[in-house]
Amino acid sequence: MKTIRVSAAVIHHDGEVYATRRGKGAFKGGWEFPGGKQEAGESGEDAVVREIREELGATIAVEEKLCTVEYQYPDFFMTMDCYLCHVADGKLVLSEHDAAKWLPLAQIDSVDWLPADILVVEEIKKRFQA
Repeated sequence: MKTIRVSAAVIHHDGEVYATRRGKGAFKGGWEFPGGKQEAGESGEDAVVREIREELGATIAVEEKLCTVEYQYPDFFMTMDCYLCHVADGKLVLSEHDAAKWLPLAQIDSVDWLPADILVVEEIKKRFQA
């Protein structure tokens, strides 16, 4: 069974978090926190900054680690390091996702999150009492 380690950005601003919808692949149409695979020797923080620059064209600042989620998908096991972040420079522009939206914390359950990301949503609710 394949194992992957990824970093995800919980980008927030004015009481809202940024969610992206996958535009291709096995999980097409599912909502997630943006990010991607950590490269060999790369820290989780460096990976999430690189991935957001590559996928969304903006520079983010990592504030702190929110949580680490482990999830067994049918074809692979994933460990996902999740970081609270904010946009430091530029604008978020979609290149790999087919949709995105800012979700007020009170509406964080209004999209169809991918299974591992549901666990992140629960951590956000605990942290911010949404």
